[in-house]
Amino acid sequence: MINEALREIRRGSAEIIDEARIETLLKNYVEKGETYTVKAGFDPTAPDLHLGHTVLLQKLAIFQKYGAHIQFLIGDFTAQIGDPTGKSETRKKLLPAQVQENAQSYKDQVFKILDPQKTTVVFNAEWLNALGAAGMLELTTTFNVARMLERDDFDKRHKAGISISISEFLYPLLQGYDSVHLKSDVEIGGTDQKFNLLMGRHLQRVYETGKEQAVLMMPILEGLDGVQKMSKSLGNYIAVADAPNDMFGKVLSISDTLMWRYYELLSSKTLGEIEELKNGVENGTLHPKKVKEALALEITERFHSKEAAVAAQEEFERVHAQSEIPSEMDEYTLEGPIWIAKALVDCALSPSTSQSRREIKQGSVKIDQQKLSDEQLQLEAGEYVLQVGKRKFARLKVTQ
Repeated sequence: MINEALREIRRGSAEIIDEARIETLLKNYVEKGETYTVKAGFDPTAPDLHLGHTVLLQKLAIFQKYGAHIQFLIGDFTAQIGDPTGKSETRKKLLPAQVQENAQSYKDQVFKILDPQKTTVVFNAEWLNALGAAGMLELTTTFNVARMLERDDFDKRHKAGISISISEFLYPLLQGYDSVHLKSDVEIGGTDQKFNLLMGRHLQRVYETGKEQAVLMMPILEGLDGVQKMSKSLGNYIAVADAPNDMFGKVLSISDTLMWRYYELLSSKTLGEIEELKNGVENGTLHPKKVKEALALEITERFHSKEAAVAAQEEFERVHAQSEIPSEMDEYTLEGPIWIAKALVDCALSPSTSQSRREIKQGSVKIDQQKLSDEQLQLEAGEYVLQVGKRKFARLKVTQ
């Protein structure tokens, strides 16, 4: 069982520091029934989690399967500073009300993957507020500025003469102190978090907690474009809160190559099962589209239900395979005549009129299933079905 657990824990991981400690924790669980703690922190800087976040959640669920109790840490204190990782400038400070609203949204979403009986949701404001000025000063003595500037993103900003606030230096120290307070056995995070994750090990030694957490790092999931990391700001994400039809369609839109990356990091299928699927595609006994549909069904069912996933698949087939329009879509009423580029923006199908014009030029816009080429078109009174790309639809009523 220990070897099986290690295989599943290693799966998809980019780097593990102190794997021997993880093996010892697993052995103690199997032989003595001793549980252990695994920590993962999320700063609630936006209201929605996306599938990139669930790469970590899936790994936490694997740890739960093999004896771990999860410390799901919501960084309500650290979110007000903003993680400087990968940033070229200081982040804007979030208001406490925004942080609390986003934190509640996270709590509502994570238990679609994690077992609530084996999870404790904690907020780091609880102990970081209590740390006080004296405790904060003591914390700053545990690390020096020269070491902090070895961090890649700080080093680049420093050499470029770009401002780094003192609060940003505090961020990794505060994240590390979370591990001191929680006495975590393991912490997991993305590869971009390595500096912060190792800080937890360092501070556990400094504060003599009697342990040094192991660290497991997961790769950053690419977004729908297959190039940049999944991000809401880049528009290449699949949100946990997406409607079933949107979620199913977005998964099907990824490339055949990226599909295997999603299988490895997001699917609950075993590595052996995934290998069988790969072999089937390579020898021609399985069509890539069918394999991708199975992935889309699995992911949609995870966040909704089996019935919703099947309905999404049927709707996708009806709309795309049979070139029909969706049975349900958002409806809008606008005063006419109205320029088509503005209508697309007002119907939430495009972010700007300039983007609307580009999409019309690219042949991505349809009105009543007919491709549009006139970017200056004025819509007169009447009812229209607007479409951008394969998945975006809206029903528009134009009044005089």
